[in-house]
Amino acid sequence: MGIGEILGVRTIKISTSSPYSLEEFFEKIGMHKKEVYDPNAGKTYLHPGRQANIIYDGKVVVLYRAEDNSAVGIGSRTSRLGYAYSDDGLHFNRMTVPVFYPADDNQKELEWPGGCEDPRVAVTDDGLYVMLYTQWNRKQARLAVATSRDLQIWEKYGPAFAKAYGGRFFDEFSKSASIVTKLVDGKQVIAKIDGKYWMYWGEKFVNVATSTDLINWEPMLDEKGDFLKVITPRKGKFDSDLTECGPPAIMTDKGILLLYNGKNKSGAEGDTLYTANSYCAGQALFDAKDPTKLIDRLDKPFYIPESDFEKSGQYPAGTVFIEGLVFHNQKWYLYYGCADSRVAVAVYDPFKK
Repeated sequence: MGIGEILGVRTIKISTSSPYSLEEFFEKIGMHKKEVYDPNAGKTYLHPGRQANIIYDGKVVVLYRAEDNSAVGIGSRTSRLGYAYSDDGLHFNRMTVPVFYPADDNQKELEWPGGCEDPRVAVTDDGLYVMLYTQWNRKQARLAVATSRDLQIWEKYGPAFAKAYGGRFFDEFSKSASIVTKLVDGKQVIAKIDGKYWMYWGEKFVNVATSTDLINWEPMLDEKGDFLKVITPRKGKFDSDLTECGPPAIMTDKGILLLYNGKNKSGAEGDTLYTANSYCAGQALFDAKDPTKLIDRLDKPFYIPESDFEKSGQYPAGTVFIEGLVFHNQKWYLYYGCADSRVAVAVYDPFKK
C-alpha cells in the first residue's frame, strides 16, 4: 500500500495494493504557488494546463496549453503552447511568447480558430522530439504529429491517421496519445516492440496504434473493422464517463504501464466515492509482448483532486489531469493540470525508503 504525502500539510492514500504501481511515495507540490503559473499572467497565457513534459539539455521543459482571452467558455478560445524550463523540476522560468500555435501554414484549416492543445512529447534515443497534439478548428478534433530537435522550432505533419486505411479515419474524432517509452541508462526514450513504435490514444476509450516512422500511425481495428477498444469506461467506477490517455506509457519489468485520466459520470452510473464529473488518475498494465493485452487495471484512482487549487478554475468539480512524466535526477516527476487553470507536480523518489 503506497502512501502519498501532501507536502507540509497532510498524508493521503495515493495508490492501491497493486503490485505494478509505478509509485511508492509521491510528494504533491502545488505549482500554483509559483508565479510562473499565475493564471492571470497575460492575455496569451490564460488558463495554463494540459501540458507535456520532457527533458532537454538537462532541464525539465513544460510545453503547456494556454488560451488567449478572446472569448468566454471552454472550447471557444484559441489555444497555443507556451514554454517553461527548470533545473530542478519545481521552479520554472517561462518564455514570454508561445512556441507552437495555429499559424498561416498548411495546417491552418485544421487548427484555426481553436488552436493546438493536449500535447504529449517523447524523444527518440538520437534526440528527435515527437509531439502528439490535438488540432482543434472548432469543428473536429484531430490527433496530429509534429517533430523538433530543440522543442522550439517544430515541423508539423498533420493528422496522425491521415494515411491509415486509405484515409478512412481522417475526419474521425481523435486526441490524447501516449507513446510507449522505456528507461535506458537513466533516460526515458521511445521504445520499439517487434520493430514498430506503439502508442495508446483516445478519450472515450483507449485504442492502440502502431508506426514505423513516428509520423504515420495506423490504429488497430477489431473484427468488425471498428477501433479496437483496449480500455473503456466502467459503470460505477471513477472512470465511468471517460478514459483519456495520460503521459507517455512506460515499460516496466511487469509490463507496459499506462497512466490515464478517468472522468466520473454523474448520477447512478458514476462512483459515489468521488465527485460527479471529477477527473482522477488511473493505471493500467499491458503485456510487453502484446501491447493490446490488458493484464490489470486499478479499480480506484491513485491520484484524486483534494486541494483547493485542484477544485477551482474551469472544472470546479475537481481535476488532476496527468499528461507529463519525466525521469530527472533519479526521480520521477508527474505533472498534471489543475482544473484546466494551473499546473502542478508530484514527485516520486524510488530511492526513498
